[in-house]
Amino acid sequence: MKKYAVVFEKAPNNWAAYVPDLPGCVTTGRTLEETRRLIRETG
Repeated sequence: MKKYAVVFEKAPNNWAAYVPDLPGCVTTGRTLEETRRLIRETG
């Protein structure tokens, strides 16, 4: 399985995540835990 770096950013009301090496691989979630789960499902 190939590994990619994920960037997490905290916004005032949610979290965002994206994978710089995979254009379009982005997600947002209400919590960091939710965002981590969602970015795994997206990739």
